[in-house]
Amino acid sequence: MDVNECIRRQALIEGTRGTWDSHCREIAERIWPAADIFQNHRRTEGEKRTEEMLDSTAALALEKFAAALESLLTPRTQKWHGLKSSNEDLNDAPGVEEWFEQASAVLFSMRNAPRSGFYSQIHEGYKSLGAFGAMCTYIPEPVPGQRVRYHGVHVANVYVAADEAGQIDTVYRKYMMSAKAAAQKWNGKSLPPAVAKALEKGGDPFAPLEFLHCVYPKDDYDPERKDAAGMAYQSYDISIQDKHLIDEGGYHELPYLYSRYTVNANETTGRSPAMMVLPNIKVANEMQKTFLRAGHLVVEPPLLTYDDGVIGYGGNRVDLRSRAINRGGLDAQGRQLIQPMLTGGRLDLTETMIEREREVINEAFLVSLFRVLVDGPTITATEALIRQNEKGLLLAPTVGRQQTEYTDPLVNRDLHVAFRAGWLPPMPEALRESQDDYDIVYDSPASRFAESESVLGIQRTLEMALPLIQMKPEYAELFDVEEIIRRTREGNGAPAAMLHDHEDFQAALAKIQEQQAAQQQMAAMAAMAPAAKDMAAAQQMAGQGQLAN
Repeated sequence: MDVNECIRRQALIEGTRGTWDSHCREIAERIWPAADIFQNHRRTEGEKRTEEMLDSTAALALEKFAAALESLLTPRTQKWHGLKSSNEDLNDAPGVEEWFEQASAVLFSMRNAPRSGFYSQIHEGYKSLGAFGAMCTYIPEPVPGQRVRYHGVHVANVYVAADEAGQIDTVYRKYMMSAKAAAQKWNGKSLPPAVAKALEKGGDPFAPLEFLHCVYPKDDYDPERKDAAGMAYQSYDISIQDKHLIDEGGYHELPYLYSRYTVNANETTGRSPAMMVLPNIKVANEMQKTFLRAGHLVVEPPLLTYDDGVIGYGGNRVDLRSRAINRGGLDAQGRQLIQPMLTGGRLDLTETMIEREREVINEAFLVSLFRVLVDGPTITATEALIRQNEKGLLLAPTVGRQQTEYTDPLVNRDLHVAFRAGWLPPMPEALRESQDDYDIVYDSPASRFAESESVLGIQRTLEMALPLIQMKPEYAELFDVEEIIRRTREGNGAPAAMLHDHEDFQAALAKIQEQQAAQQQMAAMAAMAPAAKDMAAAQQMAGQGQLAN
């Protein structure tokens, strides 16, 4: 594919996205003005963009939405996923489980590195998901000797296409970069004339230039090859102004993680909570205008004056300043000739109407789901567990899509980048020979919400069974207490280290049983000692009697 064809295909996708961009711009103007670059990639830095934003409800809800998704899906203080072999029998092989634990630790060290930028970028991504229905992160192949850098990409600059399964496999990214930065990025490559000219004496090396990054799947790649022919994706870096090919390369995995909040069956771009309640956001803004105008009328009402030429005579105006003196404001009988005009407006009704719109907006951004124990601290543990289970059911669609479109590709990309960079420990022989795939095991708060149903079921079963066991104690043997405790720990998200593994527990249990058996034997012997002593004494007396005869 040549340069002109790449630019043409990007333009085709951009041409079909005008309605979506217009929709997103309306949203950005009202809830996230800093992100308003839709249909205008050359916005001036620092310019005011809050003209359409009068009510901050949606903006605050968006921040809470992003913070909640981050804490539920990718909490920065936890290891929110693990790895295991897709072959369950292989997980019991020597060293396999330990290798996956070490590999997971490497992935989290990559993301937690000081310069990785992962968590700062992903927070902005979750805001983009709530506002515009999509988020995008770019994970380039690391430069030798350096760590991975995660780049959050504004969805206004990304144009995508999907495969037959509806999964994003083609990305065209437009972006601005100065000539100075371009020369640093492509040092040693064929720089376009616009960059070379800007770097000349008298030029402007800081002037922004427009570039295009094209990534799409290859039709004829060979996965057995170790060179560029073995890469699944082709890539081009192009200067749009000069239609100049700067660099050509490839990727083993799609380096752009493009996730959507929800997608209609006949659409590729995503839709967001903000899109669902955009009419409510607009109404809340208009109501806020009305509320402000009504408040001004109450605090500073129009004045009614007696039209006799006395008030304001000689060019004097009514002075509303504190302690001001308005001559002629009273008649001869001391009656006021200036009165405020009372319109009868009800500020409380206007505020009530605004609160209704705000409630709808908060519901769309799932704010109510993230409130913990909202009815007060008096609810029982069972009620709290039921609420957690309900929250998990309501969040399941959102969590499931983000795991499919974002965290799954993220882990896959990170794992293969770490493998090619040589950061992973030596792979066990059994795992290398099997060539089996791996599974991602999520251990985030969102995944534990899904487990709350099993914990609730255990609790309800025990509550119903205990009265019956009191009547028939032998039925207690129906329950596997160890399994109940382990399942409850998993569902509640307690650390796995708080429980011994099964083998250690069985060994400790056997030792306790031996000690109990020894104690019982000693107690039995102690109880038998007096009887043995009496029997010995009786036998002695009987022997003495026989000797006497």
